[in-house]
Amino acid sequence: MLRHGTVLAMVFTFTGLSTAAVKTEAIDYDYDGTKLKGFLAYDDAVQGKRPGVLVVHEWWGLNDYAKDRCKKLAELGYTAFACDMYGAGKLTTHPMDAAKFATEVRSNLKAWRGRAAAGLKILADQPTVDADKLAAIGYCFGGSTCLQLAYTGAPVKAVATFHAALPTPSGDEAKAINAKLLLCHGEADKFIPEKAIQDFRSSLDAAKVKYDFISYPGVVHSFTVPEADKVGNPGMKYDRSADEDSWKRMLGLFKVTLGK
Repeated sequence: MLRHGTVLAMVFTFTGLSTAAVKTEAIDYDYDGTKLKGFLAYDDAVQGKRPGVLVVHEWWGLNDYAKDRCKKLAELGYTAFACDMYGAGKLTTHPMDAAKFATEVRSNLKAWRGRAAAGLKILADQPTVDADKLAAIGYCFGGSTCLQLAYTGAPVKAVATFHAALPTPSGDEAKAINAKLLLCHGEADKFIPEKAIQDFRSSLDAAKVKYDFISYPGVVHSFTVPEADKVGNPGMKYDRSADEDSWKRMLGLFKVTLGK
């Protein structure tokens, strides 16, 4: 009888585990009159509050790639929110349109940083999130956005960027950074000038900001994106080794800064 009860307990346990799944939902919000639509992912089997990770999309807009990264983070026990930096439904696969969208946002620093901050607030306000344990990650345009957010003194403990442009912070902006930074860069990325890298790092060094700058030899732009090869630009190519290594380093950063 005891054995039968044990078996039943095991059945119930495994049944409970099998029904647990990553939950996703679209969240409508706005910033300064612009309607935005973000994407939330979390595992409802995880009990209580957990660290939250803001995910910022590439210059294409909030596409499936950014959403899939949210899901991967949710599977690992985080709550992840992919913010919308362009406006609800503003999405493209054409480089000229993407450049136009990104340039429009970057030309208004207040709006650029404000939309990122609005996304971070949506994340922090989620009932599954410990608002004292926040991080932000971004790809390409999204990585630059995460840096701009950090320059405002936003309450994030970690920022990880992947093949991002590296806007140089002023002295005061660098000193305002609360996060430890992880910057994953393709050494052969021709989209990011060497001078921009040097200026960026010099500013961080002067302010004694804690950061790790990882440069992958022979790797070009968009190295974390499996679909990058289809763009038709030789300067954009997926690199499995760099993708996996940068993700592993990001998780290591989270373990140190978020306690997970």
